[in-house]
Amino acid sequence: MTANELRSKYIEFFKSKNHAEISGQSLIPENDPSVLFTMAGMHPLVPYLLGEKHPSGTRLTDYQKCIRTGDIEEVGDPSHLTCFEMLGNWSLGDYFKKESIAFSYEFLTSKDWLALDPKKLSVTVFAGDENAPRDEEAAGYWKDNGMPEDKIAYLPASDNWWAAGPTGPCGPDTEIFYWVGEGLPPVGSNKGTDSANWLEIWNNVFMQYNRIDEKTLVPLEKQNVDTGMGLERTNCILQGKTSVYLTEVFQPIIHTIEGLSSYKYGSDDEKDKSVRIIADHSRAAVFILGDQRGVTPSNLGAGYVLRRLIRRAVRHGRKLGIENAFLAKVADTVIQNFKCAYPELESNRDKIAAELTKEEERFGDTLRKGEAEFQKLLPNLMKNPKKEISGKVAFRLYDTFGFPVELTQELGAEHGFTVDLEGFKEAEKKHQEASKTLDKGAAKGGLAEHSDTTTKYHTATHLLQQALVNVLGDKVAQKGSNINDERMRFDFTFDRPMTPEEIKKVEDIVNEKIKEDLPVTMEVMSLEDAQKSGARALFTNKYGESVKVYTIGRDVKSDWFSKEVCGGPHVQHTAQIGDFKIQKEQSSSAGVRRIRAVISGGLPLENS
Repeated sequence: MTANELRSKYIEFFKSKNHAEISGQSLIPENDPSVLFTMAGMHPLVPYLLGEKHPSGTRLTDYQKCIRTGDIEEVGDPSHLTCFEMLGNWSLGDYFKKESIAFSYEFLTSKDWLALDPKKLSVTVFAGDENAPRDEEAAGYWKDNGMPEDKIAYLPASDNWWAAGPTGPCGPDTEIFYWVGEGLPPVGSNKGTDSANWLEIWNNVFMQYNRIDEKTLVPLEKQNVDTGMGLERTNCILQGKTSVYLTEVFQPIIHTIEGLSSYKYGSDDEKDKSVRIIADHSRAAVFILGDQRGVTPSNLGAGYVLRRLIRRAVRHGRKLGIENAFLAKVADTVIQNFKCAYPELESNRDKIAAELTKEEERFGDTLRKGEAEFQKLLPNLMKNPKKEISGKVAFRLYDTFGFPVELTQELGAEHGFTVDLEGFKEAEKKHQEASKTLDKGAAKGGLAEHSDTTTKYHTATHLLQQALVNVLGDKVAQKGSNINDERMRFDFTFDRPMTPEEIKKVEDIVNEKIKEDLPVTMEVMSLEDAQKSGARALFTNKYGESVKVYTIGRDVKSDWFSKEVCGGPHVQHTAQIGDFKIQKEQSSSAGVRRIRAVISGGLPLENS
């Protein structure tokens, strides 16, 4: 079974169980400042997991491309990936543990679907602690479906408990594992007794409680299920491969790298690692550059991660003997391989190639600057009797100038120096821990970011966009936004800086509409009807058949100021937003401007 077939079968199965297929969303979360990228299928569904009604109903399924940045340095082994796909299904206050477990088991083992050997499956459930009881309910449903007692491992909260944050929705989960050892698993073998030979393929999260404080859990009025299956891992198992890089997901990419480098994959462990890094990082870079929200390489945020991925791929290309710009050619293969599932890659083909080539050229300049910086450091280095370049210095060259430690070693050796690699790894580890802390919080978080303040900011972006159109004209279109409890950031297409008069006029229009205390109305309709009604739809290929339309105005048909297709949180009427102030208007990237603004005051939200 190919990855394309697995993706289709998964969606087909859950549609047969009355789940509505929804579109996967952007890799760049719109209003979650806790994370740079969409790291899980649940991120775009945050408002609905918190209680908003989804326009497609209470049973949903999709496939979602994801990026996780905390393991970048570990990519290169046969299993780690920066970019991966998640297959997901959700119950929003509909079915719960019984049906979720039965669905998972049927899809995995039925001859009509994946037909995996039940003897090679095991599961984990929550063992219980002082806060919540052992999840005998989930274990019982597994037994009802034929899972032997010895294949059920009861593990602590660190393994089998999901939480949105210190407070908020939380609950036990059950994880499904496949035996990757020799033959059949021995009696009594499960994830709890043999972690090496059991590979996780699916996780079902049961949002069962609301955490009030550290010691208080109360049952949620509406319980949700959020599940995720790793497409690459499951595809690898179905094909009997020992590595995801041996499947058709990566093999065409690897063949292209072989052609560019004249190196045959499988001949040398170190060079194989370089091939895997190029394959993973180039795929991730293509997905990021091809995203509708338009991230490009930069020194901040998601743009910095993109730059790091590209430069790491280029560096490993050099290890394979590739001296000229090559990533655009690898990108062609990635696009060809994934354009059916993600058509936006094809439509952004030219942009992807141009940005990759531009960044490769920039990296060449960076290497030259790094060499010059090294020369500046030489006089002080020569004073060191140990003839050793400290780890901190080596990491500063890497982190600040993008200068690989291997090149620092080469240049140092020319002058009789060694590099303190342990010190370098320690400095690098501290840097990675900061990234992983963000990743861990984001992987479990997101739900906690929808406070009253962020809800006000989100609604203010609707007013801001329409005010910009009124002042600057129809050429204005939103390119993205980022919101937290302290400020909003709004990117839009425009080819010049705004004048002070234009900024003041936009600000005045927004405050005028806030003072008018206009009602905010939500309607569910088809995307076609939404566009006919005059609603703006930022990413038309990313919405389901039914969409939510938010109108700000006295009458949704004839007297409105703003009308947008949107899934975010909104106030009930504009006086709740408060005073709006633009702090800065500046360039974001070529042809894109950025506004930073703050709000203060405002009326309290109802039911908050």
